[in-house]
Amino acid sequence: MTDQSPSLSVNEHRAAAREQVRCAVLTLSDTRTQEMDASGAFIRQALDWADFDVVDYQVKPDDPDTIRTLLSSWAERDDIDAILTNGGTGIARRDSTYDAITGLLDKRLDGFGELFRMLSYEQIGSGAMLSRATGGIAKSKLIFALPGSTKAVELALTKLILPEIQHLVFELRK
Repeated sequence: MTDQSPSLSVNEHRAAAREQVRCAVLTLSDTRTQEMDASGAFIRQALDWADFDVVDYQVKPDDPDTIRTLLSSWAERDDIDAILTNGGTGIARRDSTYDAITGLLDKRLDGFGELFRMLSYEQIGSGAMLSRATGGIAKSKLIFALPGSTKAVELALTKLILPEIQHLVFELRK
């Protein structure tokens, strides 16, 4: 006889996924420092308010080798579940975050980027198409690459990442 128990509703499934999430935050900028990093500060504060741990935070130049090296190192760490980057997701010549990160991903979360651009379009119009915000999984770690704009970071965190991150970590820990 097969198990015919009903499947969990979306809300029940989220409620069951009460994982402690340990995060690393990386700001990619050729001009910002930790003292001037409003977007990185917002990410850390939002994670703190959600009662998640920020176990590492760095500001680095938007350089593909630097990005790949640091993110590969973080993906190997047992004390990190999710990596949130900000900056370098546009189309300017120096914007290399998207290319560096997508090369590391084992699985892509295409819906994240699609939903982010849809929500961003509601706020800023057609300029939303310039964003290459993306998400995915590398070595069982979540990676979200966000634009450098603090408003864009706030949108991604409040509407997409914070409501689902515990559920995503729960699924990855299975």
